Amino acid sequence: MTDQIPDDIDELIPASHISLSEPPAEKEATIEFLLDLVVESGRVDDRQAALDALLAREEETSTGVGMGIGIPHAKTEAVNRPSLAFARSDEGIDFGSMDGEPATLIFMILVPKEGGEDHLTILSSLSRALMHDDVRERLHEAEDESEVQDTLREAIA
Repeated sequence: MTDQIPDDIDELIPASHISLSEPPAEKEATIEFLLDLVVESGRVDDRQAALDALLAREEETSTGVGMGIGIPHAKTEAVNRPSLAFARSDEGIDFGSMDGEPATLIFMILVPKEGGEDHLTILSSLSRALMHDDVRERLHEAEDESEVQDTLREAIA
């Protein structure tokens, strides 16, 4: 899937999975907020099972990766195809990152249980892209969903 991710950005993260409005202030509420974006697109067969998988992953170890980034993620039978959702926060949300900084860019990754390779490919590609200051800056400054998609398409290519 590595070679396909740049071409599949619109499929992986359609505009309907992107929110440029302030998400809830708490981590669990933000996870539910992002999950609902994916639920509304018909990609989640069981919302509660998907939420349980995401929260179980949060219990294992923090998904706050530092530099103002949170990436809650899960593999679950509750979803029918790999999906990414995005929100940004002016206030920042505590995702328990090692650097102690709140997450202002939050991506949620959901992949089908059998999609282990997809999960790792998406997570590693996204993490590498977000290491770049200019990518994070462009995501903060994006004025619409297509700018978020374009930034990700260019950064992950």
